[in-house]
Amino acid sequence: MAFSYLEALQRLDLLAALARFDPHVAGTPPLGLDLPGSDINVLCHVADTDAFARTVWDFAGNHERFAIHQWTGETRPVVASFVAHGWTIEIFGASCPVVQQSGWRHFTVERRLLMLGGDIFRTAVMERRRGGLKTEPAFAEVLGLAGDPYSALLDVETRSDADLARLLNGSGFAVTVAGTGTRGEE
Repeated sequence: MAFSYLEALQRLDLLAALARFDPHVAGTPPLGLDLPGSDINVLCHVADTDAFARTVWDFAGNHERFAIHQWTGETRPVVASFVAHGWTIEIFGASCPVVQQSGWRHFTVERRLLMLGGDIFRTAVMERRRGGLKTEPAFAEVLGLAGDPYSALLDVETRSDADLARLLNGSGFAVTVAGTGTRGEE
């Protein structure tokens, strides 16, 4: 039996197991942009990578397709994945607070854009996703953002809702910012 991503997380009690690492659920399922094969992303703030790796190993080590590794880059995040309740779950632990991590920053700006852009915008992003694009490239293509799609989304994350509405309007989506009575203007 397949479960929603929320039911899968509740049945696992994963967030409780990772509580001391400030877990945040991100990615396509909470955005309503998941496709078959999409995973659940859990982002964590990790000061002690050894303690984090032990916690994850103890919790998920017996789950199907469990894997854990540590990147060799500057910040050396720990990444683990496993399958449970019909979902692949990826846990990402980095030394910076979750709100500063690129994955969370992408998620929050994507969530804002979806709220502002509505169903027509969501449909356009999903069409690109179904066509094979990953999430950030799909958003960037729909919005006409040039360059690296991951950087381009971070470039717009601090814009006001009115500025994001102007971006959406410029991309062909009729957006009105609540409370202003006008399209993309404060």
